[in-house]
Amino acid sequence: MDDVTDAIADPVRREILAMLRGTSLTVNEIARRFTISRPAISRHLRVLRESGLVRDEVRGRQRFYTLDPAPLAELADWIGRISAPAGWEHRLDALETEVRRTRRERAGGARVDRTRADEGRAGQDGAALRTARGRTAHPHERREDTA
Repeated sequence: MDDVTDAIADPVRREILAMLRGTSLTVNEIARRFTISRPAISRHLRVLRESGLVRDEVRGRQRFYTLDPAPLAELADWIGRISAPAGWEHRLDALETEVRRTRRERAGGARVDRTRADEGRAGQDGAALRTARGRTAHPHERREDTA
């Protein structure tokens, strides 16, 4: 995997890999698309070939280069393992979601209960009684009659 990461670390080599996706090209066809020299392109191709990302095939007097994405699978798997939440992190995320949902449900239910209680209190407040001392007594309070 280190050879693959070293190979794709260079932007020129990444561009070569993109160029070879789905096609075969000669070193001259690749070099025409860059401002760097043909020997520099050959060195980049050698690094890509040694990492296993590029295969070369001689046809007559020309060497054709093709992309071999197989070595990228190990790197992609490693990136997937690193970037995915660990098992317990995933479970904690699920727990957090469940806690928020439950709170939302309870808050919605509490609002309904509070509204009903407020409506009941309004009726009780209207029926509040005045005591002999002039204060308002709540219907649930014990009254003392002083008459």
